[in-house]
Amino acid sequence: MKVLAVPDKFRGTASAAGIAAAIGHAAWECGHDCVELPLADGGEGTLDVLGGANRSSKVSGPLGDTVAAEWRLHEKTAVIEMARASGLALVGGAQHNDPIGASTTGTGELIDAALDLGARKIIVCLGGSATTDGGLGALRAIHAPARLKQVELIVACDVNTRFTDAAREFGPQKGASPAQVRFLTTKLEGTAAMYKEQFGKDVTKVPGSGAAGGLAGALYVLGGRLVSGFDLVADELNVSEQLESSDLVITGEGFVDLNSFDGKVVGGVCTLAAQHQRKVLIVCGDYDDDVVPPKNAELISIKRLFGEEQAMTQTRTCVERAVAERLRD
Repeated sequence: MKVLAVPDKFRGTASAAGIAAAIGHAAWECGHDCVELPLADGGEGTLDVLGGANRSSKVSGPLGDTVAAEWRLHEKTAVIEMARASGLALVGGAQHNDPIGASTTGTGELIDAALDLGARKIIVCLGGSATTDGGLGALRAIHAPARLKQVELIVACDVNTRFTDAAREFGPQKGASPAQVRFLTTKLEGTAAMYKEQFGKDVTKVPGSGAAGGLAGALYVLGGRLVSGFDLVADELNVSEQLESSDLVITGEGFVDLNSFDGKVVGGVCTLAAQHQRKVLIVCGDYDDDVVPPKNAELISIKRLFGEEQAMTQTRTCVERAVAERLRD
């Protein structure tokens, strides 16, 4: 049997590559071939699965401190993961964030650097942001934004949230109080009006424009094309072709909930697999009891199999054991 391992990361415990390797080892132990193809949905981890960083630039972090942000430039194509410059992890999480003051300036500085170095295609991966500034920081950091008209600007979104809904949807995750969410929403509405007046584009009507606190909307008005991050990664890595030649598909992420089937890796893999009439095994840290997996999928929680402590501290080992047990059935 040929197994295709196409997991997302298990946030905080294991990378997508690490999980894919665990699946691959389990398949090998059971006498099966396995293709390891770690995936991402346009958010954190996308840079790694698209080839990894090969350069670093010092830019403004989300709260103004200088950070060394890794990014990629290869054959005139730049890949920028905004979380490396403007991510919530850079400030130590929501409890240490300033949700009002957090800025996407550093991401704009990376885009500017890519333009200076002659990039002809720029992929900006969104997700994991500390920010809800509507992308104003990034927009203002790009010197001569007209240069973007000469390149292909692709914005990989991991959510379908609209611009003025960004604060309500994700502000609390970034440390915003209810009053701050209302303030940020009003600010986003004003920014949307400014963008319409200045660029002639209404970001409020664009699905995904609220990704990364509205950064997607700012890049849209600068000529960016908003795409599903999962679809972009799947196309770049020829996932459909690999699916066609596989007998069993194994995917997973740290926690599976209803959102996992809305633009995320798990849902995207299940949809593609169904098109090729392939079964899917979803291995996760745990899952919401409200989740009903698609008809072609089976859901396994390593927390429920091995306990919370082992699932958190020995994630790769637990995944390997769970997959091996299932393949031996």
